[in-house]
Amino acid sequence: MKKLTGESLNITEENLRALEQLFPEAFEEGKIDFAVLRQLLGDFVDDEDERYSFKWNGKGKALRLSQTPSLGTLRPCKEESKDWDTTQNLYIEGDNLEVLKLLQKSYYGKVKMIYIDPPYNTGGDFVYKDDFKDNIENYKRVTGQIDGEGHKIDTNTESNGRFHTDWLNMMYPRLRLARNLLSDDGVIFISIDDNEQENLKRICDEVFGESNLAACIP
Repeated sequence: MKKLTGESLNITEENLRALEQLFPEAFEEGKIDFAVLRQLLGDFVDDEDERYSFKWNGKGKALRLSQTPSLGTLRPCKEESKDWDTTQNLYIEGDNLEVLKLLQKSYYGKVKMIYIDPPYNTGGDFVYKDDFKDNIENYKRVTGQIDGEGHKIDTNTESNGRFHTDWLNMMYPRLRLARNLLSDDGVIFISIDDNEQENLKRICDEVFGESNLAACIP
């Protein structure tokens, strides 16, 4: 009997299993021996103290956020659907980070094309959250998105000192999860404006691989 945990695909465990298949010598009692792994990788390891890198405050937390399994559940809305029994299409409504996690089991490496139109970070048009235990209205109130009467308050202004950082922390885990869904010949299209175009290219170079850039189309 297969036990259902209610969790989405644990990407970290999947990556560890793949790494163990490639480098079994680097594993002892289920743990990675990084000294051995570095030896196995040889010339591909960069030992320099100063090296090119793309870092920002919160990047590590954003990475861990993409690796944390979701405990959410997709619930069908047949009454709001059209041709439920015959349609070949699927519409999913929800926070995109949680939905991307939930799609990992069924669509890992199977998606041919993804198009996203993320917030352009023009100053106050987006806020993201990484805690899904609370209801959305209370969350908005606590994080200052709305006041006590429910009126929207602008956020992520250029004066808050984390204008680009907030945007990068929102995008990074979502792009990592989107990459897992793409097939080997899959493609992702992303719309953006000049405020974050440079950062978007750098983050995509890291997540998808610099050699996989097809084009930037103005």
